[in-house]
Amino acid sequence: MLTDGELQLAGRLANASNATYITVLTTGDDQLECVYKPIRGERPLWDFPTGTLGLREVAAYEVSRAGGFDIVPVTVLIDGPLGPGSLQAWVDADAAETNALVDLVPSDQVPAEGWFAVVEGEDAQERPVSVIHADSAALRRMAVFDVLVNNADRKGGHILGSQGQVFGVDHGVCFHTDPKLRTLLWGWAGAELTDDELAAVRRVRDVTPDRLYELLAEPEIEELWLRAERLLQRGRLPRPQRGYYPAIPWPPF
Repeated sequence: MLTDGELQLAGRLANASNATYITVLTTGDDQLECVYKPIRGERPLWDFPTGTLGLREVAAYEVSRAGGFDIVPVTVLIDGPLGPGSLQAWVDADAAETNALVDLVPSDQVPAEGWFAVVEGEDAQERPVSVIHADSAALRRMAVFDVLVNNADRKGGHILGSQGQVFGVDHGVCFHTDPKLRTLLWGWAGAELTDDELAAVRRVRDVTPDRLYELLAEPEIEELWLRAERLLQRGRLPRPQRGYYPAIPWPPF
């Protein structure tokens, strides 16, 4: 449905770093809310080629689908009202479900079980606070996916809970050939991969969607294979590399 129908702009997300629009896609009697990111509205970055962020959004969906991760909402490339860009199905996030995945709490109130504290700091009143994420199988699957796609921006606000499922959004800064992993999901650093996780990584390594060759440069696809191969050989999630690059996105939300 995302590749057909009439797309109308309904509003703009003012807090997004790039031009991002809420849209309504109408196909016959059906309507679907979507997020449209025109390529011409992308802010240039020093470390990513200009005009490629939307392509990377679509590539992340293709990898999520190929591996059976089912993390990224359906995302396609369209020629929209403001030119070519990515179009992604809107996720109607549930606040309670999302807060049960990632949260900000006083540091003396971090739950003893079921959560990992990954960032500590101070609030506006200089009181200690901690960013925490749940010890959830769905979130852990997202952590594996982020290693594969080399996600440079897994903020808390990019993790959404909806109808019992966990979604990740904003994948414009993925697939760089250099190590760029920046994420809040470090709770399983060094943990052994499960059989299901290894199978998902193996699917990505062995069955590269043809669509990727239209979205990414060949060296970026080769590095995707190499990251998959390293995960399979080591059988563990990586640890942050101290002093090499920022391991936590900023701001964390």
